[in-house]
Amino acid sequence: MEKPTLNKPIIIIKDLMKSYGDNNVLNGFNMELNEGENLVIMGKSGSGKSVMIKCLIGLEEADSGSIEIMGKDIMALEQEEMDDLRTEIGFLFQGSALYDSMSVRENLEFPLRRHTKKFGIIEDTTPMVVTALKNVGLENAINLMPNELSGGMKRRIALARTLILQPKVILYDEPTTGLDPITSKEIIMLMQSVQEKYKTSSLIITHDVDCARVIANRMILLVDGINYAEGTFQELATSKDPKVQAFFK
Repeated sequence: MEKPTLNKPIIIIKDLMKSYGDNNVLNGFNMELNEGENLVIMGKSGSGKSVMIKCLIGLEEADSGSIEIMGKDIMALEQEEMDDLRTEIGFLFQGSALYDSMSVRENLEFPLRRHTKKFGIIEDTTPMVVTALKNVGLENAINLMPNELSGGMKRRIALARTLILQPKVILYDEPTTGLDPITSKEIIMLMQSVQEKYKTSSLIITHDVDCARVIANRMILLVDGINYAEGTFQELATSKDPKVQAFFK
């Protein structure tokens, strides 16, 4: 994808440091995600991608550095303020993370019932649930249970559950992992259509070079705990730097 016209940053990470004992995972990581942008972060296993995401949404506390989301310093927020901010951040887990004991409808209703501050008490959730399912092409799955869904369908339902809160930012953690090539392509196309329709800002963690090629407006390569290289897919894919080349072989 081409670089979009750069809007103002919606997420700013500066000099993020995180260690576990002697293991320095993040060594001064910097990142900006702009409004309406698809930013892909690639890094080898154990490079700190997941740790960075956990720090970003407040599940892990960074040792130092700063994280600003929509103008708010998340390290200074009280728990209630952080919970409110999370309603603006959709998170698509690697394994879809649907509740096995709930139907598709109930899975989508869950965030609406949990985050009443954003939408109030909704007497009839059906219109919102159906709209979210239509966005991912699965309105007929409304009454199915998770064990009746394929891997690709689960990923779509998880995205519908993310979209139902109408977030400004979506974080995708390895969205195509474990899917066959055809289903992976469908998920990538779906991510594109969501971004175009809702003008969301998306942060995509992936190992999938094909996914990055299609979806990325811009990429960051996470190496040795820092944002080692940044640019478009084309710029990085044609780099002569051996550490950068290693991602595209």
